[in-house]
Order: sequence, then C-alpha cells, then structure tokens
Amino acid sequence: MIVAFSVSPLGVGEDVGAYVADAVRVVRESGLPNRTDAMFTSIEGEWDEVMDVVKRAVAAVEARAGRVSLVLKADIRPGVTDGLTSKVATVERHLAEG
Repeated sequence: MIVAFSVSPLGVGEDVGAYVADAVRVVRESGLPNRTDAMFTSIEGEWDEVMDVVKRAVAAVEARAGRVSLVLKADIRPGVTDGLTSKVATVERHLAEG
C-alpha cells in the first residue's frame, strides 16, 4: 500500500517547516520507501507498518503543537511492491511516447 499524507500543526503561525521536518524525520527513520514533495509525504509498506509510521509522525508534531491537521490518501493494492517508483515510471513512459 502507498499512503500519501500531510501533517501540519494548527495555531502556531505560518512558519511550520520545523514541525513538518519532525514528521518527515520519523518517516525517513522508519526505513520504509518514502518520498516527500511540497505538499505530501508518500510512504509504502504493509498496512500496519505504514499506519504506525503515520501515527508516530503525527505524534511528533503533536508533541510541539496542541492541534494537528492530518490529510491522508491511501492506495490499497495487496501484492504490489515498488509502487512509488513504478507508478511514476508508467506516467513518464506515456509522456515520452507523446
């Protein structure tokens, strides 16, 4: 499964980069395949391990902010691995074909 999620503190002002970095650090230290862009962090693995990482990422932000927003989207497709790479490669292949 692939989960794309965004976690942000609420009520701390506009500069939330340090809080988001706390969450991304948890994801990167998990050892699961992941990718971070300007809007979301995507992580790939089995249901329980991915949700555990998301929960710990939220807790990392919550430790410094009293209120947290979480947006989550999941692609639940048993048996598929390396989806973070293969899904993008498929789109790039179609773009290259014109």
